[in-house]
Formats: sequence, structure tokens, C-alpha cells
Amino acid sequence: MAPSKMNEDEFNNNQEEKQLFPYEITRVDPEINAELLKDFTGERSYFVQVGPKNYFFPSNYEREADKFYNFEVRSDDIWIVTFPRSGTTWTQEMVWLIANDLDFETAKAINLNERCPFLEFSTFVHPELKSTFLKENSDCPVRYKIVEEVTRKEWMNLPLRKGRRIIKTHLPFTLLPQNLFKSGCKIIYVVRNPKDVIISFYYLNKLFRTQGYDGDLPTYWNYFKRNLQPWTPYWEHVKEGWDRRFEENFLFLFYEDMNRDSKAAIKKISCFLNKILTEDQVCALNEHLRIDNFKNNPSVNNELLSKLGITKNVENGFIRNGSSGNWKKELSKELNEEIDSWIEENLARTDLRFPNLNE
Repeated sequence: MAPSKMNEDEFNNNQEEKQLFPYEITRVDPEINAELLKDFTGERSYFVQVGPKNYFFPSNYEREADKFYNFEVRSDDIWIVTFPRSGTTWTQEMVWLIANDLDFETAKAINLNERCPFLEFSTFVHPELKSTFLKENSDCPVRYKIVEEVTRKEWMNLPLRKGRRIIKTHLPFTLLPQNLFKSGCKIIYVVRNPKDVIISFYYLNKLFRTQGYDGDLPTYWNYFKRNLQPWTPYWEHVKEGWDRRFEENFLFLFYEDMNRDSKAAIKKISCFLNKILTEDQVCALNEHLRIDNFKNNPSVNNELLSKLGITKNVENGFIRNGSSGNWKKELSKELNEEIDSWIEENLARTDLRFPNLNE
């Protein structure tokens, strides 16, 4: 399943004439950048903001933006687009199995990151940090090679893949390939209650050394609300998905609805992908995706990244609990009220409404 190798010079030489990236990329104010580098040690250089919406990324994005924008989409692709921590991994596994006729054996044998590549993950691996990962795994040639593989530039490797591709990305639609909606491919966008997103993203930033956050939740929230976290502004991201909800070959889903009735979600996505599942197959997939099974599945829970040292070995790992409303256990009364005001202010600018927002 892994693509053939190609170096970056070969890749660039093989590309047809591409359009220039249309948005301005500016570096974050030096004082704010210094604050960020202190609290998020995965980045070693600087952060950038992109376009009129000021989407936020680490320095690597400046060199890769045009590669994402000019990426060649295939008509049989399936794209899973989300803001981080919106049920993405769960959706990936569901979609891959539906698209591949419930091939549980392959799903168990091959890591989800290989079956459903993360388009821009390389953007978040600073060269200095990658060197650290390689050095830490240098005593084992197998692990060393895997570090090289998991930090590869997917925008360069995906064009070499044979067969139908399922691609994960957190990039907003304005920064994704210009022909995405004209290609005929299938696009699934999942959105989740912002309170659960904030809590889950906070823990992910503490888990991944590529992020390297070691602060508390109130400090993290302060960065998030100022749109100083990767892929923010959150509201601009989800509104881009919401505004396209009537596009052809596009499916907009609320994670809360999927979580409340996962069998209905399986059937809806199966229909969207033009796949017919029997009731027994729906039940089998639903059992496979049940959180206890899902959390303990090494193919999806990023156990491999922990072994490589890319994530920390902590009790609550990549897959936490998958349920809705866990923000209630984490947010103080004062912080909850502040986030409520932030949500109310931003919802006033859109007709997007979350199901059971405060439940």
C-alpha cells in the first residue's frame, strides 16, 4: 500500500505549471511569537498567519502552502475534512471500512495513518525536531525508517498511490486544492461542539511533542480564543464547511449526531459513498467502532507514535473517550461562562447551530 519513493526535486520537476498561492502569508508579531515558542516547544522557528482570515500555522506551512493548494485531486478520492478533535479518527476508520467492503483484517494489520494519510502532518514536524526523533530511534533501523515514513510529505507521496485514496486534512477549504469541488471526489466534513473541541485539542497539544505544550487549560484557552492555535480561527473553519453544505458530493455531519446514533451515521455515510451494507454489516461495523474497542485498537490509537517518541506516554492517549459533553468535567464556572459568551457572539454571525450545545 505504501507509495514508491520520490525526492522533492524529482517531485517538483514532474509537476505541470501550477498557480501561485493566492494568499499572503505573514509571520506572527515577534513578541507573540516569542510567547508561543516558549509555551509550544515543538516549533523552533516562527508561526505564520495566512490570508484575510489569518489561519494559523507553524513555519513549515510557508514552504508548503502552494503544494496543498495545487495538489491534484482525483475524481474517486474521498476527503475527510475537519477542524482538529472533531471525531476525525473515528470517522476515518468508519469511512475506510465502508469504502473497502468491511475489510477488518486489513484494517487491523495496517495502521490507519497509512490507510488514510494526513495531508499536512509534515507541516508540524520542524526539521530540528525530526532530527531529534531520528536520533532517539537511531539504535533501531526499523524504528528509524518508520520515523522517516510517518514524517514524510504526503502531498508528495499521495500522487504515487494506486487505487482509491482516502485523505484526511484539517486545512480549511480556502487553503485546500483549488479543484477540490470540481473534481467529482467525495468530501465529508465533520463539526463538533466547540467546548469539547477546545478540551480535546488542549490534551492533544500536551500529548504530541510536535506541539509541545505543557501549560494549563486557562492559558491554552487564551491562545485558542486569540486564534493562535493551528488551523484556527475555529469559527471561520466551520463556517466554510457549513456554507458548502449543499454542494454536490459533499456531506456535512455533526459529531454529536454521529455519536448519539452511530448506526444511522454508518448508513448515511454508506449511502453517500454509494455502498450498500446489510443490517448485520452495520452492526459489525458499529461494534468495531464502539469506543472501548476503538480506544484499544493499536491500528487507530497512535500507539506507534508513542513507541517512536512522537507522542508522550500518558494515561489518556490519542483516543480519550469519544463522548460528547466532557467539557463539563474540565471547565470551571468562570471559564465556561467566558466560552459561552465567545460562542454566543460567534453564532450570532451565522445560522449554524450545534445540536444539544450545552448538554
